[in-house]
Formats: sequence, structure tokens, C-alpha cells
Amino acid sequence: MLQPTDLKKGVLVQIDGKPFQVIEYNQKVMGRGGSIVNVKIKNLIDGSVLPKTFKGQERIEPAEVDNQTVQYLYNDGEKMYFMNQTTFEQFELAIDFAPDAVNYLVDGAMVDLQFFAGQVINLTLPKNVYLKVDYTENVVKGDTTSSVLKDATLETGFVVKVPAFIKQGDEISIDTETGAYRERKK
Repeated sequence: MLQPTDLKKGVLVQIDGKPFQVIEYNQKVMGRGGSIVNVKIKNLIDGSVLPKTFKGQERIEPAEVDNQTVQYLYNDGEKMYFMNQTTFEQFELAIDFAPDAVNYLVDGAMVDLQFFAGQVINLTLPKNVYLKVDYTENVVKGDTTSSVLKDATLETGFVVKVPAFIKQGDEISIDTETGAYRERKK
């Protein structure tokens, strides 16, 4: 069991059977009345953020959250399929769970899944991924300034703006948080 003063940023707790992560922590010491801890906690299942106040010697249950690195296998248009490389256990997630993930996942890609009570509650993509350009328009000769952007369709079907010098077959790095082009693979 945790005490309110243990609730530093990043700590995982369980409240009413749901997992939360502390995202802000503030402690106020009140003379004889002990201390009050104000926190903002993020629900790891639905993403909502709540303010919460704990007093003195309250007991808080830690959340038992399990992280596993898994391999992306494929998607069938409705679900994404993953496999734990050690146990060979397979997991399926509705694409609606992480709709942007399919833009960055190719067969064999490694991602982190977070579990609570045996249920997947979070999918974490790598910060950057390299994807192959399946199609992009050719550059007009002489128009090769890096400020000119054009559309490129990647191997996952995702369309991204890239500099004019990028051509079909290039591998490029994409930022998975913003969906923006980063660099061409050297």
C-alpha cells in the first residue's frame, strides 16, 4: 500500500478498480492537521485526467500494470494482431483502440503493450519508424529546393508530406506522434 506522500509523478495507482498514473503532484503541509496531497491522475483506460486530494495517512493501492514488447503481425481491417516473441502468446486489438497505429506498423514491427488485469490498456509506438515510399510524384527538373513539399504514399498506405528530393523506393523516418517526415535513411 502507498501513502499520499509516495505519489510522485509517474507512479501507478489503482482507484475503484481502475489504473491511474500520477501526472502532477503537490503537497501542502497544514500545521497540526498533517499534510494534504493534491494530484492530477490520468486514467490509463480512457485517458481522462482527474484532480484528486489525499489526506494524511490514507492508503492507496498500487496498480499492477504489466508491460510487454510484442511483434506486430498484421491487421485485417478491423483488428490488429500481435505476438509475444518469448511466449508466442497472441493478442488482438480493435483498430479503433489505436486508429493511428496502423499508419506506422509494418509486419514484424515491435511495439509495447501495457496490460492491466489481463486486458490491454495502452499501445506505445516507437518515437520514429522507417517506412518505404511506395509512390510519389517525380520532381520537375530544377525544382529541387528542400522547401518544396509533395505527397508520398508509404508502404502502410499512409500519405505524408516530404521534400522534393524523396523518390519512390526511399526509406524515410516518420515521427509517430506528429505523423511528420523526419529524414531519409542514409
